[in-house]
Amino acid sequence: MILLEAQGISKTFGGLKAVDKVDLLIEEKEISSIIGPNGAGKTTLFNLLTGKLKCDAGKIIFAGEDITELPTREICRRGLGRSFQRINIFPGLSAFENVQIAVLAQQKKTKNIFSPAPQSVVNKTNEILESVGLIDKRYILGGLLSHGDQKRLELGIALATRPKLLMLDEPTAGMSPEETEKTTELIFKLAREQGLTLLFIEHDMSVVFSISDKIRVMHQGRIIAQGKPEEVKANNEVQRIYLGEEV
Repeated sequence: MILLEAQGISKTFGGLKAVDKVDLLIEEKEISSIIGPNGAGKTTLFNLLTGKLKCDAGKIIFAGEDITELPTREICRRGLGRSFQRINIFPGLSAFENVQIAVLAQQKKTKNIFSPAPQSVVNKTNEILESVGLIDKRYILGGLLSHGDQKRLELGIALATRPKLLMLDEPTAGMSPEETEKTTELIFKLAREQGLTLLFIEHDMSVVFSISDKIRVMHQGRIIAQGKPEEVKANNEVQRIYLGEEV
């Protein structure tokens, strides 16, 4: 079943076509990645799909509903969650508080955000922290966590929105090889256990080829190749333009 469909979506900044008539089909429970050099349009594509930017043209269908003109908060509530390339947490709040705020928001209880939370919210927050490996660090301020743990916390915040589709923008950026391996294993484990559909941008090819069911390659705002990992590896244009360079 198709969960997300983009039909000819475009975005231009001045004379630059950042995203140029992109068509995209994401199936339920698919784990897929988008690769390409800096400036290929990957993050702009994410911003269009999540409502952070509005399309100049085209249409976006999510779970059978046209979400093209919806604001980000409404898109999120319908089950499309994301993380960002730059860490997006509250550094002055504990890991527990960061996730609890997201749980409260998902349950539309933000008006009582500083009141004692119901036990169900506390339990859900602890469950998410356990799933991302931060339960023992739940009272540490977000800003004092290691870089890898901050990325895990951001993943937990995204999971708190109960996404049907989780979009991750460079989830292993800035990590050591050991952290990258652990985070990759965690993302794959969560996706399979929770039945998530996952779409991620990643520069680390070891991550891309280890967990992707499907890979899409962007160049100058367009998707120029897509397929299973072995198909993308064998694509002559991809080999020439991307896999021989830093991507």
